Amino acid sequence: MPFSSVFLSEIVKDFDLEIVYDTGDIDERRICVADVTRPGLQLAGYYDHFGPDRIQIVGNMEHAYLEQLTSVERKHSIRNLFEKGIPALVITRNHEAPEEMLEAAKELNVPILRTADATSDFSSELVKFLRLELAPRVSMHGVLVEVNGEGILILGESGVGKSETALEIVKRGHRLIADDQVEIRKVSETTLVGSAPEVIRHLIEIRGIGILDVKELYGVSSVKQQESIDFVIKLEPWDEKKNYDRLGLSDDTTDILGIQVPSVTIPVGPGRNLAIIVEAAAINYRVKKMGYNAARDLVSRVFPGGKDGDDK
Repeated sequence: MPFSSVFLSEIVKDFDLEIVYDTGDIDERRICVADVTRPGLQLAGYYDHFGPDRIQIVGNMEHAYLEQLTSVERKHSIRNLFEKGIPALVITRNHEAPEEMLEAAKELNVPILRTADATSDFSSELVKFLRLELAPRVSMHGVLVEVNGEGILILGESGVGKSETALEIVKRGHRLIADDQVEIRKVSETTLVGSAPEVIRHLIEIRGIGILDVKELYGVSSVKQQESIDFVIKLEPWDEKKNYDRLGLSDDTTDILGIQVPSVTIPVGPGRNLAIIVEAAAINYRVKKMGYNAARDLVSRVFPGGKDGDDK
């Protein structure tokens, strides 16, 4: 999995942070850890198990503690923290940075940022942002759409009809997330999130027509920036020699970044309305999650006493 990082300048921009002290290298400074620290214990002198590569957040308690120190004690406390090489410090609730903090930041090259947000709110949102940005990721050739709240990843060889299917799905009232390239991130041990590369966001390619902007053609409700990947549909040219699942009793999965995602393979042939089939597959998957399986219900009707019908 590729190494991930996020520039500190991106955090400043996304959270509209005020730059209290600029080290001049915020555009190059990388954050590589998806955790943050409130350095109350560290300001009091305890550094066991301290993570110096995390963004430090100073809120009401830390600010109140620094306020009750003498100038000499405050200078010593802040210098000890900054000397650990922390990537940045964020002051919440628009508290003023003590003069000793500004002096240490200048001497030890530590950016100081500020937000009006409450400490807990800012911390949780920042961790959520970092976990998404730093999550293991992979790029896959395919299409990602949202159908009735389910994220459907459509895979298949080039020219099999993925983009045309996605366009018809959008026309049926659902939403496009990505066409051609899907950037997939593993944000937890059970959750994958897909999005489009920024350069092709909202765009779709239809052979014979060219590039279409789905957002401009069908409105803002027809697109979405990202979506969880709940179900995978593999499109492939119809092979008469291959036996396709006709009941839906098998529980196939596709491995993406170590997560097994439920999947089906749909053969593509003349006269098949793929958009309706994909929509039906998505709805059927949702019904299965709620506990109803039409194929197993049929088997129970045919063989009330069991699959072999011994108790019939």
